[in-house]
Amino acid sequence: MEEQLVQLLAATQSAQETPRKQAEQHLLSLYGQAEFPLGLVSIASHESVPLNIRQAALLSLKTFVLAAWSPVFDEFKGQVLLSDEHKVQIREALLNIATTDQADRKIKAAASYVVSKIANADFPEQWPDLLQKLMHIIPSATDGQLHGALKVLDDLVDDSFNDEQFFTSARDLVKVVYDVAVNDSRKPTLRALAVSVFRGCFDILEMVMEDHKADVKAFADEVLNHWTPFFINVMKTRLPDPPTEQEENDDAPNAQAYNGLVALKLQVVKVLMRIRNVFPAILSPQTPVLFSATWDELSTLQGAYHQMYIQEERQSRLEDGDRLPYTLDFLVLEELDFMQACLRAPPVRSELEQQLQNAQGTEGTWITEVMKLAVAYAQITTEEEGLWNVDVNIFLSEETSVTANYTPRTACGDLVIKLGEAFNKPTLEGLLSYTHSLYNSTQSWKAKEAVLYILNQLLSDFQDVDKQVGPDAATGFIDFIRYAMQQPDSFLRARGYLVAGSLTRTSGDALLQVAPSFLEACLQAIPNDDSEVVQVSCIRALQNYLQALPVSVTQPLQNSIITSISTYLHAQDMQELAESDDLLVTMVETLRDAILLDTRICLQGTGLDLLFTVASHGANNFQLVLLVNETFEEVTNSIATMGQEAYINLCAKVLPSLTGAFDIGNLTEENALTILAADLLSILADHGLEPLPSGFVQTTMPKLSRLLLGSTDEELLKSATVAVKNIISHDHKQLFEWHDESGKGGLEVVLIIIDRLLSSSVNDNAAGEVGSLAAETVEKAGSERLGPYLPQLLRAVAVRLGTATHAPFIQSLTLVFARLSLVNAGEVVEFLSQLDIDSVNGLQVVLAKWLENSISFAGYDEIRQNVIALSKLYDLKDPRLSQITVKGDLVIPSHGRIMTRSRARNSEYSLSPGRRYGFWAGQYQRSKQKEAIYTWFTELAFSTFDEFNDEKGTGLPGM
Repeated sequence: MEEQLVQLLAATQSAQETPRKQAEQHLLSLYGQAEFPLGLVSIASHESVPLNIRQAALLSLKTFVLAAWSPVFDEFKGQVLLSDEHKVQIREALLNIATTDQADRKIKAAASYVVSKIANADFPEQWPDLLQKLMHIIPSATDGQLHGALKVLDDLVDDSFNDEQFFTSARDLVKVVYDVAVNDSRKPTLRALAVSVFRGCFDILEMVMEDHKADVKAFADEVLNHWTPFFINVMKTRLPDPPTEQEENDDAPNAQAYNGLVALKLQVVKVLMRIRNVFPAILSPQTPVLFSATWDELSTLQGAYHQMYIQEERQSRLEDGDRLPYTLDFLVLEELDFMQACLRAPPVRSELEQQLQNAQGTEGTWITEVMKLAVAYAQITTEEEGLWNVDVNIFLSEETSVTANYTPRTACGDLVIKLGEAFNKPTLEGLLSYTHSLYNSTQSWKAKEAVLYILNQLLSDFQDVDKQVGPDAATGFIDFIRYAMQQPDSFLRARGYLVAGSLTRTSGDALLQVAPSFLEACLQAIPNDDSEVVQVSCIRALQNYLQALPVSVTQPLQNSIITSISTYLHAQDMQELAESDDLLVTMVETLRDAILLDTRICLQGTGLDLLFTVASHGANNFQLVLLVNETFEEVTNSIATMGQEAYINLCAKVLPSLTGAFDIGNLTEENALTILAADLLSILADHGLEPLPSGFVQTTMPKLSRLLLGSTDEELLKSATVAVKNIISHDHKQLFEWHDESGKGGLEVVLIIIDRLLSSSVNDNAAGEVGSLAAETVEKAGSERLGPYLPQLLRAVAVRLGTATHAPFIQSLTLVFARLSLVNAGEVVEFLSQLDIDSVNGLQVVLAKWLENSISFAGYDEIRQNVIALSKLYDLKDPRLSQITVKGDLVIPSHGRIMTRSRARNSEYSLSPGRRYGFWAGQYQRSKQKEAIYTWFTELAFSTFDEFNDEKGTGLPGM
């Protein structure tokens, strides 16, 4: 069978899809043969077999183990396909591959991974000697054996220990890896892997600490007494000179040694951070020594880091085959974070505060030295410079902190922010002092940009927490900002514009004399500067001026601001722009601030047109769409307060654009654009005046009805449904008087739309808003206008409610009957009691679904309507209501097994008459009536607190 398996494994790596899939299916068909897993293990063991085939064999074996080894795996297919004897053979063979001295590192890693999966199922019951075997191998192992054993042990600690198993063997395990970690004769990468295993132990300790607090703390104290001197020694050990780029590329011995030492130091810092998070009190006495060692090393590494990443473009953010990072930038990043964490330790903070008290001013103090360190590592790397010049969107994503790329530059910003939180005034003074000395030196533009970047990060934090910069500090930075804005280096120039805006916003009135000139320079740079980085920086900086300066300064420039953005936009390639999410969001945010200076510009100027243009190219961006909707809502509200004429003019201006977007979206099949247009139309109707302008319905309803009767897009159907509902809510008369091109009246068109959305061909999510549309239609049309269509409509709602499973959809449909119950609860009960829905009484169908889901209703108005409607029904004391049965309490199974998702699907519930609400009179004694009162009180309390939280921004724990 082995030859056949080798051929199949080779075929699974074919570039051609058909033979590859055939081979994969053939392998699956062999699962039932006992020789299959043994053959895979044999192939993986033979060094004569090509490396890729051996790796494929182990990968296939891993898939087989998950499917057929044990029911504990989520991927288990329902039948164990191995005998116990074969399991023993496979376990031993895999462990031998993982810990052999000869096997390739990738093969051992793959074998280790399969061993860890098997250990998840079999350790310790079926594989009781696994841990002892590993700990027996490690002390006298060769480097090859040690690597495999540590890799298996690392995976075992990560995935397979429970608290009892860990505590049984913890001391022996920690002693074994400690002996490897402190052994200078071992390779640094192996020592690093041993420290990684030790770090995994703290993950287990954290998980079990709540149940075994005293034992865990005692164990941690004992262990760290041994390990801490080793950690300090590693932190104080100096790295050798870094290898040249050629030596790195050739993987020369000195490059291997250097990378190994970096990996070891990295793991030590990582484990110290872990200890600091889990046991801060234990580590606290050692933090001054560790803080000092970290600071010393970061100071020492500045030259190497600058050479490798600021001047050259060395490879960064690299990990080895064991997922151990080993490049210098990673080490610097971890040490900057650890230094930041140590600043919060009481012994360190106390010592630093004492030094500040003894110093005369901040010049020459440790704060100035921290600034020097931060600026050294915050400089733009050669890699970043190249990326940002090619793609300005990447620059903006870093600038707005929405990137997941955490670098030494951003870590330096965080370090100074934490410093500013602890030492507010000294931090600013120290930064100003170092900026002064730096700008009087011959250092490069990157250093001068970095110090302003650090300032900008600090100012951004001040904005977030409503802090202000003092007048002296604010004015002290003005000359450096002006200098930066006039330099030929584009990134330094851009930084000058950005800091000018941030400082204006965070300094109160201190810069009122110079801020208008900064704003004018910013406006001039957008169309005239030859660097796109500078242009987009100025567009972003405008937001700070618009929010900080008096309206008397900014409003006269409103047209100029919008024109400058328009000029930039029209110079862009629109297809490329559509992929630049951060740039689009930045433009929308600036446009929003400019438009809201005086919304009357939307009636004559190009502000709204520009906003819609940007939105049309970013309709797939959720954040951008949200910003555009919020901006348009504010514009509509503002203009509606100006009177009917202003609102009519707004509709005349925007309706052609919105209805045109429906046509463009239909032609290009861009549903996101059509959804945006429907949302904006809904806002226009909902936040405008009543009645809507003449012709509003004639302009919009043909487009909306076409979408609602033909589209299958879920979000588009919901948005268009809300738009029609808002039109009915604000001007039902105009809608009912309208006729479509085939002569159907507006009410008939709406009923056809509702009928389609309630049909089984439209899923719950897509039809999520039909209930509110139906309720609005019934209320505005009335029973006389609806005539025989009313009972048909209500029956359709009840039938769909009976099959609904999506919570928002259930709420939407239920509120149709809730709103009717507010007016005449008796008629609602009478109507539902006469319905027959698949041989079940309609009253049972609707009220059971209503009561089972009522507690999860959302929205202040919706909850209030629900509670009042329930009270109206309760007051009827109708005996038919006491017969309604609803899902009661969950029946807890007695077997004691873990409740998986598949088992949870078969959960049972008790059945009770109105149990969820203790609802009906006559069926319950006083205790049940109390339960009803309690439930209504809970609903009302939550709705009241929701309203309170909306206003105050506070939260309330669940009751």
